[in-house]
Amino acid sequence: MALVLNNENGRLQHRRGYVSRDLASLIVIIAVAAIGYFAFPDNLALLTRMITIALLALSLDLVTGYCGVATLGHAALFGSGAYAAGILSAHYGINDPLLMLLAGIAGGVASGLLSGAIILRAHGLPQLVLSIALIHLFHEFANKASSWTGGSDGLSGIAPDPVLGFFEFDLYGRTAFFLGTALLLVVFVLLRLLVRSPFGMLCRAIKQDPLRIRAMGGSPKGALIRMYTISGAVAGVGGALNAISTQVVGLDSLSFTQSAEALVILVLGGTGSLFGALSGTIIFMLFEDYVSAANPFHWLTMVGALLIAVVLFAPKGLYGTAATFIGRRKEQRS
Repeated sequence: MALVLNNENGRLQHRRGYVSRDLASLIVIIAVAAIGYFAFPDNLALLTRMITIALLALSLDLVTGYCGVATLGHAALFGSGAYAAGILSAHYGINDPLLMLLAGIAGGVASGLLSGAIILRAHGLPQLVLSIALIHLFHEFANKASSWTGGSDGLSGIAPDPVLGFFEFDLYGRTAFFLGTALLLVVFVLLRLLVRSPFGMLCRAIKQDPLRIRAMGGSPKGALIRMYTISGAVAGVGGALNAISTQVVGLDSLSFTQSAEALVILVLGGTGSLFGALSGTIIFMLFEDYVSAANPFHWLTMVGALLIAVVLFAPKGLYGTAATFIGRRKEQRS
């Protein structure tokens, strides 16, 4: 009886710890968003762009950080969501932002299911090559289907209605910023629940030892495809938000460069933590913005130097290394 009570007390303590950490995470995100709003009132478009890229980085963290899937073609999911939302508005006149977001989710899920089914047929380097081939195929398909996508000129004519019929999209980007912040909060909470769920733990176990999971009767490939599909939904939300906020969708949303930058952001912040994706996005995009403005000719050199320093001295990423250091200090004190 005492053992059962101790187990129940332990579970309650774990749940309370999870809830407290989740609340702290939400407070941090809201605080950072508030600081950004007051620090950059004339550049909210940059902050909204950061939120869209953060959603892309979160989706990549699901498959790379938690599942160990090597990919350099994740922008295919992001671009599919952007084009799905843009086509719904430009060609069908459906301009409700919430419906556009749903279209983005559908586009991301479809491309995630297709990409996952192809990429997961290989492992290691062949898997990476398949992802690169896929992003180029998506990019070329969007370029050739110019009657729907606008081709190299981009898809224009996107005119989102006010959110919930009240909040219009203005030139200052306030509505887009608040919509993006709300989406990021909702997605972050759902992903925290996902990675702590039995399914999330299964994906972590597959990353560590897929042979053991298969020997225990599990289906690694089926679980990874499901996670890839969920990742597509998250990336699709980011793509749809990008289409809504900028009111144009270009081929750059399906570019290899976009995929590579998302992976760089994840390495910079740290994989397998969700917060690493968020912190990596903020650091990378702010650093890129300031350095490119200060030195438009050699800013890539400075970005490269930053990445080399992080990989050499903080191999777990900036957030991951900091979290590990703090955890060790707590263990030493206790």
